[in-house]
Amino acid sequence: MTDLFSSNEIVNLPDAKTRPLADRLRPQSLGEVIGQEQVLGPESPLGVMLASGGLSSLVFWGPPGVGKTTIARLLAHETDLAFVQLSAIFSGVPELRKVFEAAKLRAANGQGTLLFVDEIHRFNKAQQDAFLPHMEDGTILLVGATTENPSFELNAALLSRAQVMVLTRLSVEDLARLGARAEREMGRELPLNDAAKTSLWEMADGDGRMLLNLIEQIMAWKLSAPLDPDQLAKRLMRRAAKYDKSGDEHYNLISALHKSVRGSDPDAALYWFARMLEGGEDPRYLARRLLRMSVEDIALADPQAQTVCQHAWETYERLGSPEGELALAQAVIYLALAPKSNAGYVAYKAAREAARKTGSEPPPKHILNAPTKLMAEQGYGEGYAYDHEAEDAFSGQDYFPETLQRTQFYKPVERGFERDLAKRVAYFEKLREKRGG
Repeated sequence: MTDLFSSNEIVNLPDAKTRPLADRLRPQSLGEVIGQEQVLGPESPLGVMLASGGLSSLVFWGPPGVGKTTIARLLAHETDLAFVQLSAIFSGVPELRKVFEAAKLRAANGQGTLLFVDEIHRFNKAQQDAFLPHMEDGTILLVGATTENPSFELNAALLSRAQVMVLTRLSVEDLARLGARAEREMGRELPLNDAAKTSLWEMADGDGRMLLNLIEQIMAWKLSAPLDPDQLAKRLMRRAAKYDKSGDEHYNLISALHKSVRGSDPDAALYWFARMLEGGEDPRYLARRLLRMSVEDIALADPQAQTVCQHAWETYERLGSPEGELALAQAVIYLALAPKSNAGYVAYKAAREAARKTGSEPPPKHILNAPTKLMAEQGYGEGYAYDHEAEDAFSGQDYFPETLQRTQFYKPVERGFERDLAKRVAYFEKLREKRGG
């Protein structure tokens, strides 16, 4: 929730009823915060810090509207620190210098400063480095807030000096509690039946601030009877799902889709596929990722899977959206239900590793061509057995470098078409042993 104040005072304005509902319901103590027990509970790291009287620099990582700013302000209040708020979107090095100088003056007068930086991941490396000396000498206690994964967006040096606290989206139950609190504040019930209330909690999509904004809208309506879910849906636009095509949510959802396919769950795979489409993902990106899954996770257990994905991609290119997306959805189902094998993937990685280790080892001379007399004199091609002339069209010769022991990289699984390939591998190995290869 966006904080309006730059001090550690919990302010109650006399004209409270004219303030936005989200501001009026801002918790006055950490115990009033809804839905973040994993961070604020007595056994949590933050709870233990507060109980022991010490507080270290923190980074709050979580989606919008879950209380990051409010918790930071309450921490300052409970620890008697001056609360100063900055937004990385609107601040730069000059603003940081002013904040640090003011914090030094407070420190000289015996008061510490809790500096809350919203969207801290938007600061570049140099700006993030500027915090370090002031964190180390105690001039500031930094509390950063970010919606992006700190591991990717924040400097290692800054992260090593702060504890990351993960705040989660509010559950439907949490939002129902917040809704009840709003009804008490406004002195009347929402003009919705029970099913419509549940629909409203779901519309907020885990965002407490969004819920309170929706409640304010609804309370302003002049209604003769409570609304049902359909009536509510006509009056309110459902909130767009949180999805950033270049951020964490993008990678989280494609990971969920990939793992659902790998786990042979077509329903979950379709759900994550649909979530990405609803979020505005480019279907061509999904087509490419499906083709990758067919090669990486199904592979030779079902060689047809790759063809299905290629055809689905071609169909999308011919039909476009939305009709072409059905072909991609069918590919999702096919991949999820196909037999799985990563034997080819494992074999490929092992062969690459062996190739890196053996450097420039040449092929054995018997499988090298000898187009010149000199090469023939050097033994090129000598002793080569032409497999088509051998019994079963298999000579059993060794084709590895002479200094490298024969290695089995490819070990097919007993699933799908690879079951047949496993029989072929065993057949040739038996012939190889028989012929001393």
